[in-house]
Amino acid sequence: MSGPCSAVGGPAPYRRADRGDRTLGDARPTDHAPRADGRPLAATATAHEPDVRMLTRLRPLLAAAGLGLGVASVSEPRLAPAGPSEAAAAASMPPRRRLEFLAGRQAARRALRAVGLDCGEIPRSGRLPVFPPGRAASIAHSAGIAVAVARPPGRDTPLGCDLEFRPLPHRAARLVLREDEEDLLVTGARPADTAWSVTELFSAKEAAWKALHRPEAGGRTAGSSGTLRDLRACPSGDGLRISLRAEPARAVRVRVVPLGTGVLSYVLGRS
Repeated sequence: MSGPCSAVGGPAPYRRADRGDRTLGDARPTDHAPRADGRPLAATATAHEPDVRMLTRLRPLLAAAGLGLGVASVSEPRLAPAGPSEAAAAASMPPRRRLEFLAGRQAARRALRAVGLDCGEIPRSGRLPVFPPGRAASIAHSAGIAVAVARPPGRDTPLGCDLEFRPLPHRAARLVLREDEEDLLVTGARPADTAWSVTELFSAKEAAWKALHRPEAGGRTAGSSGTLRDLRACPSGDGLRISLRAEPARAVRVRVVPLGTGVLSYVLGRS
């Protein structure tokens, strides 16, 4: 594969596996869009309770990377807005989206507390969360679960995370990858422990998109035009290096962690 793909060392690789089938409407990045599966909220949360526990067990791994991890579920009791701005935003949302929004804010506050920072309500501008000065986090949702990563004070680590509990079909690769990335995929000739599933690559690019397009990073906002195919993924140690095709020097390192039937991706830093 051609292009600027520098290797980055790290812990022993995680075993990767293709995780089944799902229809993907398109591969346009969405910073905080709900990914509803049509099932009742309570049933969804109960079905994924083991995944919540797996996520919380990753706190030491994130801490070793200099990041705080926060997790929340739509099934939590006393899930409520932290102030009038959150209450106003939630009031305009349908029930499922409202709970996902509140869980995401709760996850962000927990991630910030993990790096020693308190945070009250987190309003929004468009679809983007607006944090108080000196605080920043990235939020993702899937199947009634919210996750967030935050950086400690005094650091400018690029932030981005993604959570996927619904596997993508192999045929969705054309919506995520270009021809020069196809050799990354799990195939009959490439076993799962040396290649990547479509879900893992989609999730890694979602996390990278958030980091590369954050206004504070000098990029476009998450609502900008473009698709995940505008990013290029290359192997990098036990993770991926993902760059803007239009600006190859702007790149981040992403780690992808399997979670049973799901996957968590998060940005480790610039590359």
